[in-house]
Amino acid sequence: MTRQTITYSWRLREIMAARGLHNISDLIPLLTERGITLSASQIYRLVSTRPDRISLTVLGALTHALECTVEDLCAFRVEAVAAPKAVNAGPAGIKLNSTIRPKRARVRRTD
Repeated sequence: MTRQTITYSWRLREIMAARGLHNISDLIPLLTERGITLSASQIYRLVSTRPDRISLTVLGALTHALECTVEDLCAFRVEAVAAPKAVNAGPAGIKLNSTIRPKRARVRRTD
């Protein structure tokens, strides 16, 4: 059985290049005009890596500053992933603590 997952690619760097913005220092004043104050390292991470979480105000400021849509920034795709097979852990219903009891050992001399 297969299940579907949604993945996305973050295209901020591509859109910035298409708009003639090649450095993060070009993006900082555009975000500051829209009330977003992020450090240079935060903007660098935003541009260079795919974010797992992003504030909607930052996303809105990016789309407004770059004159694009969310679909332009995030290219979503649905992928089929095979469901993991169930691991057979042995017969169901056997509780080892209550059914298996150790036997007492008898130590005998060999002489």
